[in-house]
Amino acid sequence: MKVAVIRKAHFNAAHRLHNPAWDDDRNREVFGLCNNPNGHGHNYELEVKVTGEIDPDTGMVVDLGWLAGLIRREVEQRFDHKHLNLDTEEFRNLNPTAENIAVVIWRILRVHLPEHLGLHVRLYETPRNFVECPA
Repeated sequence: MKVAVIRKAHFNAAHRLHNPAWDDDRNREVFGLCNNPNGHGHNYELEVKVTGEIDPDTGMVVDLGWLAGLIRREVEQRFDHKHLNLDTEEFRNLNPTAENIAVVIWRILRVHLPEHLGLHVRLYETPRNFVECPA
């Protein structure tokens, strides 16, 4: 039987939604206030779900302490209190929409998990707006 283990995390970050191939009017039309030239911020809430069989030796799918440390090192320290467009390599040329942020986080974490474990990321940009990867 597969079991899901979920760890919550939090980080604060600023971003600007902007497509450099478009003129200012088109960017404002599509992204509205999120296109503010100086950016704007969010208090992101993150849920990382790892699924798999329970290990008969440990009684766990994955050690939650290890998972918490992984998220802290690979996500929180990388993105917390950063302007995603300006301070991170991941979003230097990628529009930091909630969708893209979730995909980037999924890819960062996936390489650290054994292949037999499933990974699902849910990212809340606001209490009412969230994205999931994979969908």
